[in-house]
Amino acid sequence: MRRMKSLLAALVGLRGALGALALLALPASSAWALDLRDGDIVLYRHALAPGGGDPPGFKLGDCSTQRNLSDEGRQQARQIGDALRQRLGRLPVGAVWSSPWCRTLETARLAFPSAQVQPQAAFASFFEQADREAESLAEARQRLSGWRGPGVLVVVTHQVNITGLTGVFPSSGEGVALRFGDGKLAVLGRIDPPPAH
Repeated sequence: MRRMKSLLAALVGLRGALGALALLALPASSAWALDLRDGDIVLYRHALAPGGGDPPGFKLGDCSTQRNLSDEGRQQARQIGDALRQRLGRLPVGAVWSSPWCRTLETARLAFPSAQVQPQAAFASFFEQADREAESLAEARQRLSGWRGPGVLVVVTHQVNITGLTGVFPSSGEGVALRFGDGKLAVLGRIDPPPAH
């Protein structure tokens, strides 16, 4: 049964990726040519958390039942925040939203320790609940489309959510930058994850 769920979740991600195949060719932002502006959005996949999905008996409010960040993932999370703040210069991180999963909340809190991280159900993983995909993505798009700043919105979420929203299949710790314009969200580019140590 678990294997079937994993296969279904992989197919969901693949469908999103195929729907926006051209976006997969977007280069990572090695030169930071993204030119992030007030009102832009960066979606981050949570930092390194070994495994896939969540263990049997997963409970949302109990981190001991979930797949969590490794020590390497915690270090990567800190580097995510340092790198983004460095690149933004004077442009502030205006808000930090997160999926309510422990690994996303921990990534957000370590990356942006001075921010008040706001858990958002709209960015919760639907990895093992593919029937929630359409509703979840519609709610996420609505939330993102309402962001106008000030500053850049950072959202820490999961691979399936980012792939469903953008067509990009991100690595752990990778970011995807978005801008709202002409009534839709446009992908600006990808932000490399910090190197693993």
